[in-house]
Amino acid sequence: MNLPDEATEALHAFTQPLGWEQRARLLMQWGTALPELDNTEKTPQNLVQGCESQVWLVGSLQEGKWQFRANSEARLIRGLVAVLLARVNGLSAEAIGEVDLPGWFEELGLSRQLSPSRSNGLNAVLVRMRELTAG
Repeated sequence: MNLPDEATEALHAFTQPLGWEQRARLLMQWGTALPELDNTEKTPQNLVQGCESQVWLVGSLQEGKWQFRANSEARLIRGLVAVLLARVNGLSAEAIGEVDLPGWFEELGLSRQLSPSRSNGLNAVLVRMRELTAG
């Protein structure tokens, strides 16, 4: 499977032998690195439905590849969304449709730390990405 560079970087970072506290810190660092969305992008239309925490998502098609930006006020969620963005940014709509979300978080060693509500929220983000790529 061909992964975007950022996804390879995430795999390298998270598959080191880390305890949960170190992984949580690393997740928060990834979340901090997300570019801020400006207030004009934090609109009801960009708010992902199905997340307990507020998550805003915007996407654009650039030369046949999708680029997403997202943010959340919840620090851990922002980190989880950051590693999801690392997995999907730069992919075609078809490739985004094939992303295995549970498999990705399993590869990162993060699946056991995902509560059902976080897992549902991340799935809602991926569903919203697929809606955006479908036009």
